[in-house]
Amino acid sequence: MFGVYRHSIDAKGRLAIPSRIREELGDVFYVTISSERCLTAYSDETWQQMLAKIAALPRKLQLKARPLFSHAAKCELDSQGRVLLPQALRDYAALDKNVAVVGNGDSAQLWDEAAWDAVDAVETSPEYISQVLEELDF
Repeated sequence: MFGVYRHSIDAKGRLAIPSRIREELGDVFYVTISSERCLTAYSDETWQQMLAKIAALPRKLQLKARPLFSHAAKCELDSQGRVLLPQALRDYAALDKNVAVVGNGDSAQLWDEAAWDAVDAVETSPEYISQVLEELDF
């Protein structure tokens, strides 16, 4: 998934998922907390792969994934391409009104627009890009 799309959460807590992101997420997908102050959305296929990978780990390591699963929500698109985000998830990511839907390869992230703009300003500096390319051995 690629690109940045800006949308608003309506008064009922629904967010329109951009069509290009919807194509990859599918009609049913999973949203959970992230290691950053945002939410991450995974297609059903990617979510099932994560479940299988974690199930193959020793129990002690499986427990480390508990926050991802205990705060996850199975989301279904309505006829207008919107998804209802549970209040607890919106609170975690401080999603109130304006949201940046950010493609992140095999997932999409849902950011408060102002928080995303701050992160994006740092991550799009030439110094940061140079560092990332070096770390990734490009």
